[in-house]
Amino acid sequence: MGMRSRQLGLGWFGTLFVLGVIAFFAIVGVKSLPVYLNQMKIASSVSKVAGDPGNGRADVVTLRKELQRYWDIEDINYLQPADVKVKRGKNGRYLSYEYEAREHLFYNISIVFDFAADVPLANVGSE
Repeated sequence: MGMRSRQLGLGWFGTLFVLGVIAFFAIVGVKSLPVYLNQMKIASSVSKVAGDPGNGRADVVTLRKELQRYWDIEDINYLQPADVKVKRGKNGRYLSYEYEAREHLFYNISIVFDFAADVPLANVGSE
């Protein structure tokens, strides 16, 4: 008869390692999901305000009031309407934002997300 190996499956330490890796990625996923959902709400709100033809020539205060309405309804975090800038470019005005979101993972380890976008305002005639 041939010699049969004693080790036939995953050992105790191997199982702990696999479970540890799965737990780490689960924690990262659970912490990351709300940040990305928040970013989706921000992008949607800014796009709605920028796409409204009535806001094409609106002043900054009016645009920020419109953004604040969406912020209140959507319960948006990490960014304030005052942090959204109105900039001028070759093709007209656009809403621009850039922000950093930090989420604590465990102990002294955090993950950092950087988001930025430029959304053109609806053109109403020529400027």
